[in-house]
Amino acid sequence: MNKLGIEMARSQVAYSVDDALSIAEELGYPVVLRPAYTMGGAGGGLVYNRDELRTVCARGLQASLIHQVLVEESILGWEELELEVVRDKDNNMITVCFIENVDPVGVHTGDSFCTAPMLTIDEDLQKKLQEQSYRIVEHIGVIGGTNVQFAHDPKSGRVVVIEINPRTSRSSALASKATGFPIALVSAKLATGLTLKDLPCGKYGTLDKYVPDGDYVVVKFARWAFEKFKGVNDHLGTQMRAVGEVMSIGKNYKEAFQKAIRSLEKDRYGLGFVKNFHELSKEKLLSKLVVPNSERYFIMYEALRKGATADEIFALTSVKHYFINQMKELVEEEEALLRGPLTSKALIQAKKDGFSDKYLSEILGVSEDEIRHKREALGVVETWDAVHVSGTQDSAYYYSTYNAPDNDPVSTERPKIMILGGGPNRIGQGIEFDYCCVHAAKSLRELGFETIIVNCNPETVSTDYDTSDKLYFEPLTLEDVLSIYHKEKPVGVIAQFGGQTPLNLAADLKANGVRILGTQPEVIDLAEDRDQFRLMMDKLGIPMPESGMATTVEEAIQIAGEIGYPVMVRPSYVLGGRGMEVVYDDDSMKDYMQAAVGVTPDRPILIARTHMYLQSWSTLSWPVSIPVTPHALFPPDISPRTIWRPSKSTRARSRRKCML
Repeated sequence: MNKLGIEMARSQVAYSVDDALSIAEELGYPVVLRPAYTMGGAGGGLVYNRDELRTVCARGLQASLIHQVLVEESILGWEELELEVVRDKDNNMITVCFIENVDPVGVHTGDSFCTAPMLTIDEDLQKKLQEQSYRIVEHIGVIGGTNVQFAHDPKSGRVVVIEINPRTSRSSALASKATGFPIALVSAKLATGLTLKDLPCGKYGTLDKYVPDGDYVVVKFARWAFEKFKGVNDHLGTQMRAVGEVMSIGKNYKEAFQKAIRSLEKDRYGLGFVKNFHELSKEKLLSKLVVPNSERYFIMYEALRKGATADEIFALTSVKHYFINQMKELVEEEEALLRGPLTSKALIQAKKDGFSDKYLSEILGVSEDEIRHKREALGVVETWDAVHVSGTQDSAYYYSTYNAPDNDPVSTERPKIMILGGGPNRIGQGIEFDYCCVHAAKSLRELGFETIIVNCNPETVSTDYDTSDKLYFEPLTLEDVLSIYHKEKPVGVIAQFGGQTPLNLAADLKANGVRILGTQPEVIDLAEDRDQFRLMMDKLGIPMPESGMATTVEEAIQIAGEIGYPVMVRPSYVLGGRGMEVVYDDDSMKDYMQAAVGVTPDRPILIARTHMYLQSWSTLSWPVSIPVTPHALFPPDISPRTIWRPSKSTRARSRRKCML
């Protein structure tokens, strides 16, 4: 970078904690520690004093393959900007996407809320970033895709390069889906010796003429799962904490932003009335904005409702005034809707600004059906526009809007089947759903059906343009899926390959006239609803642990007292054991039941006897031989005899095999 005359944040390399301490004294605290050869910010962090540096630096040196840590001046609060660049062997270069992080420097890009294109950055600065990116990529000699990240200080005008990824990255997947430019596919072709001039494109002629020229706004919003990890602070910093993400497309920022929120699978269909934030004072809400966390924008929304100014929020978050004011306008519109009445004009504008049917029904206290029927009577329905896929003649995928005429041709040549994807698939769980959706599409194609996939995750194969015959990049909500169903008129919808998200939709879809193929919602309920499942096991004569259903703290404590602690508590319709815990006493049960309302608000919680130290078999064969001394199954202070020789009154029950 020095050779190219491109500025970086002031920094020095350290190979020991003592080196790092000396460098930090010279640079001045706070400083950022960046271990070499790590991903997602692993091992690094922002430190404010010597004690924090000792801890984080030791961790970073251990995480680095070459035991090297970069000690860098803090540029906390600067604008974070990204360019996705593609270069071929003949040094032809194009910029696929300009990405603006709404969250400033200090929050890892994997956690950052961001937009494409850049909405607040002037053309001169974008050209400067592009020129520097090209010089970097040319000098290094990357062939294919490169992600280049910059920081910009609006006060001083300084621009520094933060890092480059000479490979496809998480941002590359976002840039690909946001623009319709298949970076990995093109990079693979360039690696074989082809050039951008050799790759035809129906829209541009050849790819060397490509420019990002979409007439839409893309929003990426991260998906976190802090609720799964007790004791982990909900704090966003230089280490990535997101476990997935959603991408939404709209004709304006407000539409795309609100669409992203309802894509998250957090039982949130808008920005307001999340948790108890609306009950807090303005001062309390502002105090919660000091440290970035996963609820930041929901807190900002309620702070604006309580009268916080854009200046006050900017001072705490460094989120630019444009994005705060856009949110403020949504708050003001929502407050007008709450004052009522819901006029036709107000409903039309709300839909143009991204308010979902479900959220309007929640804040106005009416049914979602009522909102839908009212807007449909006004002729206010979702229309669709296309994202052209670069490097193809005329391939495209589609997104909904309430702000443009329809541009979505419908084929009637073959019978169609719609497959509902997995939504914001989470790292560690979700690949299996994407795999199932992809292979379902392939199999249905072989059977002669036209396949339609609906999904909202930019990181998945199911949202590749050529996985299905037609892709809708949309939230998996009743409003959005129902609109596509009415548009395409498929033979039916398959809901069982995308995990919990489409399963939870199945019953409402069927109630609205959608034909569900394969496993029916009633059967799904038997398996997913804990109460129905328990009754079914009783009817079949298959033993289960003693259990009861509770909807209140008092019921839960009574049932647990009758069964005896510890007990297993299980919500209905959850994935990956979400909300499932072993509870040991009344106090813990109170805490659990108060938190569980957000897990399955419409269904009771199953409270069952726990068999913590018994072996679990995933088999239907019987008998199963039990080892005499299965020491591996027991904690060191508990012998097998403790489990297998219970008191006489419970011996028969404890020895039986149960359906867990």
